[in-house]
Amino acid sequence: MSILTIILNILLPPLAVFLKHGVGTTLLISILLTILGWLPGVIHAFLVNN
Repeated sequence: MSILTIILNILLPPLAVFLKHGVGTTLLISILLTILGWLPGVIHAFLVNN
């Protein structure tokens, strides 16, 4: 995992997921989790982008 990916995972989780996986259900889950709370979005981004 690059430094840029780590920074994006922390600051903008949906963007990091989008850059890795594109538009799909993973992105929608990431957006939903980020809206519900920033920390769940970050955790999901790290798990998906691992």
